[in-house]
Formats: sequence, structure tokens, C-alpha cells
Amino acid sequence: MDRTTEPSAPELKPVRIQAGQAELCGDLLLPRRAGGIVLFAHGSGSSRHSPRNRLVARALQEAGLGTLLMDLLSEREEAAEAAGAMRRFDVELLADRLARAAEWVEALPEARGQRIGYFGASTEAAAALVAAAARPQHVRAVVSRGGRPDLASPDVLARVQAPTLLIVGSKDRDVLRLNRLAYDQLRCERQLRVVEGATHLFEEPGTLEKVAAHARDWLLQWLAPARPPAHPGRL
Repeated sequence: MDRTTEPSAPELKPVRIQAGQAELCGDLLLPRRAGGIVLFAHGSGSSRHSPRNRLVARALQEAGLGTLLMDLLSEREEAAEAAGAMRRFDVELLADRLARAAEWVEALPEARGQRIGYFGASTEAAAALVAAAARPQHVRAVVSRGGRPDLASPDVLARVQAPTLLIVGSKDRDVLRLNRLAYDQLRCERQLRVVEGATHLFEEPGTLEKVAAHARDWLLQWLAPARPPAHPGRL
């Protein structure tokens, strides 16, 4: 094939999303034939520029999934955090922002018909589960990395319908214990994957790559469009 005729690779597109009174910044990448779109909810103290989430996003993009890395707080709210506003720990607010971002994605012409998944880290993993419980017909899968799903109430966890993967480092003992409690309260299809030798931020060599592989496999399993049943050939 002449290289000049090869389709160009999808490009990262800076976007702004209106969520109520707040305007949120994000980075969107949509392959031409995406196998689903994953919205990232970053951990407390992090942002859409998080190198950890960007590594995971690249693995998803290479597998044909679209990604939206976004900040759930506006630029003004981020500035207020330094003065102790603490909105970063307001799970209900963050869940509402995530749900509004999902609605924004679904309204994009190029994303029409795509299945939505959430990838949440730290505190924002709880926000992803709260948002999934509130919109069960729209969210098809959730992944939590070193998350705090216990910050969602037992009633909310019991209402989550989206298949949920909890990924925790074996050395992140307190968070692992809390994830096991949350796992027992979930009623959806679920798995708990423990990455051996990893601490909370998965900074040990090779551990974050394992997170990316687990997340990729889970999201591809649940976001890929269902194939139509095969029809027997005519004689």
C-alpha cells in the first residue's frame, strides 16, 4: 500500500465540557472505529496529565478503545483546593461531573452508539461506581486502580450493574482490605485482581504495566459490541 493512502492515526484533541456551572478540561482520543470509550476519573491530587493514567490510556488506545482523560474540577476549583476547599473528596459531586461528561461524549456524532466505561483511581474510583449506579443503562464497565470503592455506600455498591474490576497492589494492605469489603458488597459481575509486589501508586517496575493489561482485557471484554448470531449457510 502506498504510504500516502494509509489512514492517519487518531489525534489527541483538547476539549472543554460543560458540567452545570463548571467547565471541565479534557483530552479526547477517538479511533475511527472505536471498540468503546473509557472516561478516566483521576485520583485525589492528580489530573488528566497523570503519567500513570496516561500509560494506561495508551494501552487502551493501542487496543482500539477511545479515551477521555479529564479533570473533574474546573480550573477555578483546582485553584481553590490549595485554600482547603476539599471538593476533590466530594464523591457525589465528582460522580455527577463524570455522569455529565458521559452524556457529553454520547452526544458527539463520532461517538454515537459507542459503549461507555469508567476507569477510576483512588477516591475517584468511588465516584465512578456512584455514577455507574446512577446510570446503569449507559455504563457498561468500571475499572478501579488502587481505588477506594468503600467510599461509596453499601446501598450504592449493591446497585452497580456494570461489570467491575478492582485492581490493588499486594503491599497496599489497608486499601486491599477495603477493596475486599467493597467486593463483597457488589452484586454485579466483578473481579478483584491483586498485583503482587505493588504499593498504592504501582511505582514498582512492571506493576503499572500489569494494571494496564488487566484494565485493557476487562474493558475489551465488556465494551466490545456484541456480535450478531451466526447464520448457517444456505445449501
